[in-house]
Amino acid sequence: MQGMKISDFMSRHPVAFTPSESIESAVERLLQTKQRGGPVLDEQRKVIGFLSEQDCLAAMLRDTYHKEQTATVSDCMYRGEVLCVGADEAIADLAQRMDIGKPKIYPVIDMDTKQLVGVISRTDVLGAIDSYFQDSYRRR
Repeated sequence: MQGMKISDFMSRHPVAFTPSESIESAVERLLQTKQRGGPVLDEQRKVIGFLSEQDCLAAMLRDTYHKEQTATVSDCMYRGEVLCVGADEAIADLAQRMDIGKPKIYPVIDMDTKQLVGVISRTDVLGAIDSYFQDSYRRR
């Protein structure tokens, strides 16, 4: 399983946001793509934050209560250190780091340029592990 790389299972076309994007636009894109969140990128495609469904829900409820619709991604996104992974890392290593309380979606970056190249979710990792076991079973 060590030979299975993140790049083999990641989404290469993730939903990503800019800080100035409206929260309504971000929600619309999350709903269209059926993704639970995505990285927030600067002009150089470097990850500067993360916007989750939970962030959007809180912002929209607050805006509805105040009858306003002025929030931007920057107002709502997680601004702490975003846990990113490299495309060449092993799926097994990432799976071991996906403890309870850790992110469900990891931005995948080019380790040299630090630019976003995709995302990988717990579901993707689970699918990778399942395919490994299915292949092992078929080889018996």
